[in-house]
Amino acid sequence: MGTKSFSALREAMLAKMTAEPREQFEAESNRRLEEYRQQQAGLVDLRKARNLTQVKLAESLGVAQSEVSRLEQRTDMYVSTLRDVVEAMGGELEIRAKFPGSPAVTIGQFSKDRDAA
Repeated sequence: MGTKSFSALREAMLAKMTAEPREQFEAESNRRLEEYRQQQAGLVDLRKARNLTQVKLAESLGVAQSEVSRLEQRTDMYVSTLRDVVEAMGGELEIRAKFPGSPAVTIGQFSKDRDAA
């Protein structure tokens, strides 16, 4: 069985919904994401905010559900692994550095575009 991105799975699910339930789903997802933007969120929080189960996320990543569970509990991982997880949820990983008295700076060294170069 081939893997599908979260975006593809999400679009297929939304395509089956009528307008009102789809709008409610989007509004709830956006509301949850906004809540998590106000605080530091872990991978479990982000997954739940995107209305994903570990099984669905595992399908998008092409791994077993137990691997998603292990990833969610880790406090240290490769940037590329974190990027894969975030992208499987439909997001884009951005790493920023903040220094006192200066605006935050995005560190582009870890972007997917740079990996392709």
